[in-house]
Amino acid sequence: MKGARPVGYFVHHQGRGHAERAAAIANRLIDLRPVTLFCARDDIFPELKSGIRIERIPSLFEPSGREAPAMASLPMPETVHCAPVGWPNITQAFAHIARWFAEERPALFVTDVSAELGHFARLCSVPHVAVLQHGERGDPGHMAAYESAVGLLAPYAASLEQRDRPQRLRDKSHYASGVGVDCRPFPTREDARQRLGIDPDRELVLVVAGGGGEGTPTAPLTLGARAEPDTLWVTIGQVRSEWHETPPGNLDHRGWVDNPRDWIAAADRVVSSCGNTTVHMILAAGKPWIAVPEWRYFDEQVCKAEVLDREGLAAVARHWPAHAAGWEKLWAAARLIDPERQRAVIADDPAADAAAWLDETAQRLWRGAPPHPPLEVVA
Repeated sequence: MKGARPVGYFVHHQGRGHAERAAAIANRLIDLRPVTLFCARDDIFPELKSGIRIERIPSLFEPSGREAPAMASLPMPETVHCAPVGWPNITQAFAHIARWFAEERPALFVTDVSAELGHFARLCSVPHVAVLQHGERGDPGHMAAYESAVGLLAPYAASLEQRDRPQRLRDKSHYASGVGVDCRPFPTREDARQRLGIDPDRELVLVVAGGGGEGTPTAPLTLGARAEPDTLWVTIGQVRSEWHETPPGNLDHRGWVDNPRDWIAAADRVVSSCGNTTVHMILAAGKPWIAVPEWRYFDEQVCKAEVLDREGLAAVARHWPAHAAGWEKLWAAARLIDPERQRAVIADDPAADAAAWLDETAQRLWRGAPPHPPLEVVA
């Protein structure tokens, strides 16, 4: 590691998945070369190994109240997604990163996720790796970022790639299925239920609500639970209710929990959205599963759901069921899913593999380059 160029890693602070996979990779990469994480928050990361630095930067996505209102309605060029004009936060964040580029002369800059920072790294003559996500991302902004990247890091299996992903992008992609997600073998159903205090003989449907949106709507859940009065329906995570609901007694909202693995292990059947962390936890557990995509930019969850449906890994609903028969149709499909096929999608040690790939990419790119003293930074 001595003398190795560092890796910079931008981490989006929405949700949990970006920080979790960045931490997992950084904890392996730090044994090979220095790592610096750039994020608007420093309190969202799991435990990091000694030596990993976190540089707080202003948010690129949230106004500070100091923006120039006259420029708020300027049209966005098709080559970018989030590049408003007159935002001091963005100016300061980019200046912070540019100064680090000049002082540290990094081997790579990883973006998870920001097409604009990918463009920025390339324009600063710093090779960058873009984290690849599902979604309708064939627009000029995404494609320019992907084309200019020296590599793409996909936090899912190659078998879950979208059919419309160009082969030239697949060829420079590293697939790390389940990276950052706790996919260790799950406890048995019996052990999990004993810890949770749940009747070992009662049917349990678990609804896993993610943290990246407004919450899972509970009105459709009341319909599913009411149709199965002898089955316990439990939600974990963020949910939202509507005034017209008539909640049945077998629907229990637990909110955020510290032991989602126990709940998933205890469940007989699972309902969830299609966030990356949630998807990989359920795949690792192997369960009859209904997946309902939530709204996300670029139809990210819709495209992920389509892939899960294509591969026979989940019963996918295009929208929340509006009546009991809708639920039963989905459960009939979910019962046909092979749990072993679900578990086979998860990689054994994706974080270590991703870290090794990043290190090998850096070595290949910088082979034969002279030593890297810091550049002169003009004040």
